[in-house]
Amino acid sequence: MAVQPDDVLDACGLPCPLPLLKAKQALARLKAGQVLEIMATDAGSWRDFETFADNSIHELLQREERGEVYHYWLRKGEELAS
Repeated sequence: MAVQPDDVLDACGLPCPLPLLKAKQALARLKAGQVLEIMATDAGSWRDFETFADNSIHELLQREERGEVYHYWLRKGEELAS
């Protein structure tokens, strides 16, 4: 499945929890429904992004490991009006 991202975040070389923090900042700049691709080299990010998606309004569409680099595709969820 090829996912076309609306934005790409290169978090390679950043230690945990920086890839997730940078991803949160990047998601804040996107509109609901847009997709962010994140590339990271921190092994802990595999668990971090899964947990983040499970506990947020955002959807982890896909993730894969390509050599030393982890790729994640997150779709920004829609904030509910209060």
